[in-house]
Amino acid sequence: MPDTAHIAPAAPGMSVMELIQSAEALKAGGHAAAAVALYETFVAQNPDHPLLYALLFNLGVILTDHRDLNRAREVMERALEVNPDFHSVYINLGRIYEGLGDNAKAVLTWNGLAGRLGQITGSALKHKTMALNQAARVLEGAHQDEPAETALRISLEIDPHQREAMQHFIALRQRQCAWPIVIPFENMTREHLLTGISPLSIDAYTDDPIFQLALSYHYNLKDVGVPVGDIITNHWSAKNAQKDKPIRIGYLSSDLREHAIGHLMYEVLGLHDRSKVEVFAYYCGIPSNDPIHNHYKETSDHFIDITGMDDVTAARRIADDGIQILVDVNGYTRDGRTKLLALRPAPVIVNWLGFPGSLGSPYHHYIIADDWIIPEGDEIYYSEAVTRLPCYQPNNRLRIVAEEVPTRAEVGLPEDAFVFCCFNGTHKITRFTFDRWLEILSRVPDSVLWLLSGAEASHGRLKTYAESKGIDPARIVFADKKANPHHLARYQLADLFLDTTPYGAHTTCSDALWMGVPVLTLSGRTFASRVCGSLVRAAGLPDELICTTAQDYIDRAVAIGRGNGDIKAWREHLLANRLTSTLFDTSKLVTHLEGLYADMWQACLDDRLPQPDLANLDTYFEMGLLHDHEAVEVQTIADYKGFWREKLAKRHAYRPVPFDNRLWKKPE
Repeated sequence: MPDTAHIAPAAPGMSVMELIQSAEALKAGGHAAAAVALYETFVAQNPDHPLLYALLFNLGVILTDHRDLNRAREVMERALEVNPDFHSVYINLGRIYEGLGDNAKAVLTWNGLAGRLGQITGSALKHKTMALNQAARVLEGAHQDEPAETALRISLEIDPHQREAMQHFIALRQRQCAWPIVIPFENMTREHLLTGISPLSIDAYTDDPIFQLALSYHYNLKDVGVPVGDIITNHWSAKNAQKDKPIRIGYLSSDLREHAIGHLMYEVLGLHDRSKVEVFAYYCGIPSNDPIHNHYKETSDHFIDITGMDDVTAARRIADDGIQILVDVNGYTRDGRTKLLALRPAPVIVNWLGFPGSLGSPYHHYIIADDWIIPEGDEIYYSEAVTRLPCYQPNNRLRIVAEEVPTRAEVGLPEDAFVFCCFNGTHKITRFTFDRWLEILSRVPDSVLWLLSGAEASHGRLKTYAESKGIDPARIVFADKKANPHHLARYQLADLFLDTTPYGAHTTCSDALWMGVPVLTLSGRTFASRVCGSLVRAAGLPDELICTTAQDYIDRAVAIGRGNGDIKAWREHLLANRLTSTLFDTSKLVTHLEGLYADMWQACLDDRLPQPDLANLDTYFEMGLLHDHEAVEVQTIADYKGFWREKLAKRHAYRPVPFDNRLWKKPE
C-alpha cells in the first residue's frame, strides 16, 4: 500500500457519509492504506457509534481486497460482536477464513448464518442462499460432495433460478454417479433443472449433438451475456500488417501449466515455423511456476499474463498486439475468458482443443476437428465453420514416465485376471455405460474393472449398484490418484482400456495408447463421444476397436477379454510406432495447423470469413429439454434425424418453426 503520511486523519465531527465518501475517493486514487487509516481513526474516535458494525465491515472489505487477511479477520470478528444480525459480515468473514486456509471455520460461519435466517424477508433469503452456496463451493473443492449437494439443494429450493447453483448441483451428482442425475425436487422440475446444466456437463449427459449445440447457445446467451465495454470493430493493426510478415497467432488459455491441456499442447508453440507464424500466448489461469508453465514462457515469442486484466483491457491489449487469429483454448471451461472474446479482440476467432464441441457463440468463426470427430454431413451440429486436421489432438512426445512400474498386487489387482481399465473421471460414467461394463464383467468371469478413484460416495454407489446386478463388488478396483509420471507407468498393468460414452477419453486415451494399452471405444454422434475413436484411428489400431453400436461394444470387449483379440500385436504396434503414428506426430499436426491458419487469414482478407449460424437454436433448446435423456439413451436411437424431425413437425403444427440449414430444411 502507498505511503499515507500526507493524508489527514479523520476530522473530529466528520459524518459517516463524509467518511465513506472520503475513503472511497482515496481507494479510487490508489491510496487504499490511507482509506484504512481514515476508517481506523474514525472508529477509534467513535467507539460507541450506532453504525460502528457497518464501518468495521467496510474497513474489513478494504483489508480483504488488499490481502491483509489477518487484520481483516480481526475487524470482521469485531463487527460480528457488535452486531450479530449484520448478515453480510458472515459471508465475508467466511471468505476470509477460507483465504487463511481454515475451510472448516468458513463453512461453520456460513452455516451459522443460514441457521440464523429463519425470518422470511428478501434480504434473509438472499443471504441464506449466498451462505449455502459459499459453503457448498468450499465443500465441493474439498471433495465433500454429499454435504455440498445438500447445501445446493436447499439453496435451490429457496430460489430455483440460480443458474450457477444448478450447474454445480448437476456436476456434483455426475461426479458421485448419483443416478438419475437430473431429478425434480421442491420448487424444481426436471426440465427446469436441465436448463441450468453446463455445456461440459451436457457432454457427459447425452449424445444429442443438436441439443448440445442449443445448450451452448443458451449458456452463451444467459451466462456469458452482453459484453461489458465497446466491441472492437476496427482491427487496423491486424489487417494492415505487412504481407510478407508471419501471421500473428494468439493462444488464449488458462491451462498452459500442469494441466491436461498443458500436457497436450506442450510441444505445439515451440514447433511453429517462425517464418509462417508469430506466437503470442495469453495466459488467464491461476498463478503458476511449474516446469510446464515455464516451458510455455520459453517457447512463445510473446507470453502475456492477462489474469489480472479486466476484459476490456485484455481485449484492447490483444487488438493492439495486432493478433490476426485468436485461438480460444478454453471454451466453456474453468477460468475461460469468453466475455473477453465477446469484445472481438481479433478479426478471426477459433475454437480448438479446450472444449469438446461447438460453443454456439456469435463470435467464434471456426472449430478445428478432424474427419472422424466431425464427419462430412455433421457440420449442421456446429455454429462455427468446421476445419480439419489429420488428427485434432496434439500430444507431448516428451512426457515423463516413471521408471518403476508397480506390481498388480501393489495396486490391488489380481495377478491372473483380465484387467479392463478406465481412468476417465467418475463424472463421465453414466448408468448406461456402467450397465455395459457390468455385462462385460458377467460374460468374462476372470476379469476386473480398474477405475480411477473419485469421491468415496461414488465408490460406494458403484459397488452397491454392481452388487445389485449380481457382480461381486470386489471386482471393481479403484486406483489412487498419482503424479502423472507414476500414473502413466501403471497403465502397463492393464489389458484393455474401456472408454466411456457419451463423453469419452481424450487425454486419458492418448496416455493409454502411448503406454501401449489398446483402447475400445463407442463413438456416438457428438464431438466428445468421437474424440477417442479419432485417437485410436490415428494411433494405427484396427477399426474393430471403434464401435458404433452399444451391442458391438459389449460383444467385442467380451471377445477380447476371453482371449479372442490380438492384444499382444496391438501392444507391439503401439510401442513400435509411438513416434511415427499420426497421433503422436506433433510436428505434422503443427504444419497442418499453420495451413489452416493461412486459409483462415486469407478468407478474412477476401471478406469470406464465415459467420456463426445460430438459427432456431432457441427452439432446439426448448424441445431438447422435453426428452428424458436418462430414460431413453439418444445414442441408441437409430434414426436420430427422423427422431428430431418428428418433434419439429409436431412443434411446427401449432407454432410454426422457420426453416433452417440443419434438421428443419425447406422441402424441395
